[in-house]
Amino acid sequence: MSRTHHAAEFRRLHELRPLVLPNAWDPASARVIEAAGAAAIATTSAGVSWAHGRSDGEGLDRAGMIAAVRAILDTVAIPVTADVEGGYDDLAGTVAELAELGVAGVNVEDSAHGVLLDPAAAADRIRLARKADADLVLNARTDVYLLGGSGPEALAEAIARGNAAVAAGADCVFVPGVIAEDTIAALVEALHGPLNIMAMPGAPSVARLGELGVARVSVGSGIAQAALAATERAARELLTTGGYGALADGLPFGEVNSLFRAR
Repeated sequence: MSRTHHAAEFRRLHELRPLVLPNAWDPASARVIEAAGAAAIATTSAGVSWAHGRSDGEGLDRAGMIAAVRAILDTVAIPVTADVEGGYDDLAGTVAELAELGVAGVNVEDSAHGVLLDPAAAADRIRLARKADADLVLNARTDVYLLGGSGPEALAEAIARGNAAVAAGADCVFVPGVIAEDTIAALVEALHGPLNIMAMPGAPSVARLGELGVARVSVGSGIAQAALAATERAARELLTTGGYGALADGLPFGEVNSLFRAR
């Protein structure tokens, strides 16, 4: 399937209400997610960075992130949307290169080094990304809540930033850090584009998010964190009690190996 067809298919999938996007961080996690039945995959910048021994927040450089996304694209057949954080000091180049590789969409955030960008600068990021490729599904992330915002002021700011992003060319608005139903409903009502929610423990179920009008649901680094927790439990048990109980829930070797093609 061509990259243009992947983008068109990914755009069509947003009609599912909600489109569920498990987040992958390497080819193995992506292939397992695909085999579990996902219609599309999102990458997690945090998980990708951790897998390369770097911290989130562009701790992994542009070349490393693009290589990681390329490896995922080479492993799965379903659409992939890539988290490009702030664009690694070359947003247009990053978006254009990923589009050429075959991604169906990208996430672009409106903060840098833990601080929200000026709203005009945030909107300019979206314009730059859209100019770099007309076909990709562009998901504009606002970090109002992730950076500690709360109450009516945060809601108003998230709505204003989201609508400015849509006006600048975004297809969706991503508001991570929100799990309260009333806030989610208010965002759905006020935003001029589809809403992406980052689900986490305590959030409404996927079905309920769909009832509220959420267009897409992702989990950020949540699956990667769960995988790392399983790794820690198994290692701690082995090193302390010498037991292997934590290994009992692992996927069978043959099942995993069969997911990948021989070189």
